[in-house]
Amino acid sequence: MVFKVAISIVLLFVLWGLVSPSGLAESSGNLLSIITEKFGWFYLLSTFSFLVFSIVLAFSKYGSIRLGADTDRPQYTNRSWFAMLFSAGMGIGLVFWGVAEPINHYIAPPQDAIPQTPHAARLAMRYSFFHWGLHAWAIYTVIGLAIAYFTFRKGKSGLISSTFYPLLGDKVEGPIGKTIDILAIIATIFGVATSLGLGTLQINGGLNHLTNLPNNFSSQLTIIVIVTILYLLSATTGLDKGIKILSNVNLLMAVSLLVFVLFAGPTAFLFDVFTTTLGSYIQNLVQMSLTLSPFSAGSWIKDWTLFYWAWWIAWAPFVGMFIARVSRGRTIKEFVLGVLLVPSLFGFVWFAVFGGTGLHLELFRNGNITEAVQTDVTSALFTTLQQLPIGAILSGIATLLIITFFITSADSATFVLGMLSSKGVQNPTVKVKVVWGLMQSTIAAVLLLSGGLQGLQTASIVAAAPFAIIMCLMCYSLYCSLQEELEEKVPSEKPPNTGT
Repeated sequence: MVFKVAISIVLLFVLWGLVSPSGLAESSGNLLSIITEKFGWFYLLSTFSFLVFSIVLAFSKYGSIRLGADTDRPQYTNRSWFAMLFSAGMGIGLVFWGVAEPINHYIAPPQDAIPQTPHAARLAMRYSFFHWGLHAWAIYTVIGLAIAYFTFRKGKSGLISSTFYPLLGDKVEGPIGKTIDILAIIATIFGVATSLGLGTLQINGGLNHLTNLPNNFSSQLTIIVIVTILYLLSATTGLDKGIKILSNVNLLMAVSLLVFVLFAGPTAFLFDVFTTTLGSYIQNLVQMSLTLSPFSAGSWIKDWTLFYWAWWIAWAPFVGMFIARVSRGRTIKEFVLGVLLVPSLFGFVWFAVFGGTGLHLELFRNGNITEAVQTDVTSALFTTLQQLPIGAILSGIATLLIITFFITSADSATFVLGMLSSKGVQNPTVKVKVVWGLMQSTIAAVLLLSGGLQGLQTASIVAAAPFAIIMCLMCYSLYCSLQEELEEKVPSEKPPNTGT
């Protein structure tokens, strides 16, 4: 039932986008305005709450509880585990926005700062850290932790609905539970389609830079078809072969590119940027977490922060289930600190190196990065790389990295969508994975057709709205179950009966 209802809703959306792309864009845009204007505060409060909840849980009395039996130990090494976290979580996005986001903020900064000034550059880096740091991974942490705990510790099925047993009991097997799982599938497929669409735009931008391939929808459709075939081939090899191997390859390529740019670029400047921005990020974390613009009626927070929070929430069922699947045997403290801190730190280094290099070229060498971003946002990375030694080779490596990230993300997503629509089985059938693989690529193509980058962003925010409420309730359900477990382990002592 879950599979049939979810696939029907997705097909209706696809048909709408094919028949009336402009109608889809207009309707989703109107819905987006309502959500961001009326409920933007909810996105900010809930996301900040997820971060606080994760940190408190890690250092609480529940931190030593293992995700599985007390005798279970992790299945994957820390290196493979971190590689899969990174590849599934935000690989494509980091490559796409690593230069483009800081430059965008430099051109149009928050807080009414003067554009294209040193102060705007500092704000640009700080908000890039903010959007890709602890808040994003806190969203993944809470849902991954809840799924891993109820699946491996409590023996429930690996479904989102199974995390609601303390609140709903056997009702999770009925219409309420199935509705939760359907919403999770819809949020997942639109969130993943957004990233696949961004990846397609970036691949097209890279090939345009290297080979003059036209940057248009026809080229993007061809790219989607080719990469879809590649990740469906990978999906048939299973978790321990395709995804694991590709994740390690992705991490190796990403680190190699990062290290080369760090030492081929303005190295001392980049270390200074990282240190200064990290300090500014930590100092202003709470203030940024709860900032809206009710008095100035500005749209910057809506266009950037709310988009990111919604994008991470839309990705949460997919990334959370995938992280849970590869995290059996770890303690809650180990899980939270690993998922929360390691990928965030890598993201900080990535933005400091690539965003810092772009800003250095713009501020001190007239690198024309701003003109490139304003003309075509996908060209930001390649315009930056071409001004470094062996720039053409670096651009080729970056394009290949995006392709492998595309394959890994899509492969992981088909795996998770298969689990969600197959009663939570840990290894869904190839047939189900292929169906979802084709559907997510089709949605990415429809979103590109109906609105390009703006269409992708709109779809992710709209799809995330109902799932944000589900995640808040999931945190409460997890807390109730953890408290109940400790009470069962250490029953309250009754005072001795001394008579009267």
